[in-house]
Amino acid sequence: MGCGLVPMRVGFVQFKPVFGRKERNIKRILTLLEFGVREGADLLVLPELCTTGYRFKSKEEVRSLSENVPDGMTTETLIRYAEENGLYLVAGVCERSGERYFNSAVLVGPEGFIAKYRKAHLFNEEKLWFTRGDTPFQAYRIAKAKVGMMICFDWFFPEVIRILALEGAQIVCHPSNLVLPYCQSALLGAAVQNRVFIITANRVGSERGLRFTGMSQIIDPNMNVLAKGGRDREEVKVVEINPKLSDSKKVTERNDLWADRRVDLYKPLLKTLR
Repeated sequence: MGCGLVPMRVGFVQFKPVFGRKERNIKRILTLLEFGVREGADLLVLPELCTTGYRFKSKEEVRSLSENVPDGMTTETLIRYAEENGLYLVAGVCERSGERYFNSAVLVGPEGFIAKYRKAHLFNEEKLWFTRGDTPFQAYRIAKAKVGMMICFDWFFPEVIRILALEGAQIVCHPSNLVLPYCQSALLGAAVQNRVFIITANRVGSERGLRFTGMSQIIDPNMNVLAKGGRDREEVKVVEINPKLSDSKKVTERNDLWADRRVDLYKPLLKTLR
C-alpha cells in the first residue's frame, strides 16, 4: 500500500431477493453478509430494494412492504448486524413516510444509523409508486473514508456523482436493480472523470418479467475493475482499496479536475428544459 494511505476492505453483496418475502430476504442477506465479515470487510453494499423485491404491481403492495426508517425491520436488523460485527452497510429499502413512499438507501455502522438517501431519479414504473427523493447528495464520514450514496438509475445523471465527489466522497455506494446494459461500462468513465471509487451492488435473476443484469462491480479512480460479479449467481466479493487515492484530482502535471472546472460557463446546467 502507498505511503501514508490507510487500507480499507470494501465489497458488494449480489443476490436474488424473492418478491414480497421480506423476512426470507433478510435471513438470506444475513447469511451472505457472513462471507464479507470473514473477508474482513469494513464496508459492504447491498442491492436496491433488497428486502422487498423490485417490481411492484399495486400501491397496496408498496404500502404493505414498506417500512419506516430507521425504525423499520430492515434498518433495525442491519444496525444490529453492523454493531455486532464492526462494519458499515449500505442497503436499499422501501421507505414509508406518512402517506408517501420512497425508494431509499440507508447507511448504518457500528455507531448505529448514520443516514438515508431517497432516490432522486425514478426509473420507468417506479414513478407509479414512489415519490421523487428529497434528500441531498451528501458525503458521510465513516471510520476509514467518506462515502456517498446513489441508487440505480441515478447513475444516468452525471451531476449526481459529480456533486458527491465535490462534497468529498471518496467512495460512491450504488445499490442497484439494473436492467439496461449500459451502467457497468459507463461508470468506468464516471470513476475517472470524478476520481472516485464506485461500488455497484446489483441483483440477479428475474422478477415479474424483468431480468436483472448482475455483474456487480468495484471500480477505482483509474478505471480499474477491482472486482466483478457474474450475470446470474449470488456472490460476495471484497477487495482492499486506498480511499485517499480519491483525494487527488490531478490528471496531468498541469491539470486538476477541480481547479480546471469552468463554473462560469456551466449555467445552462441549471436550466429547466421542456
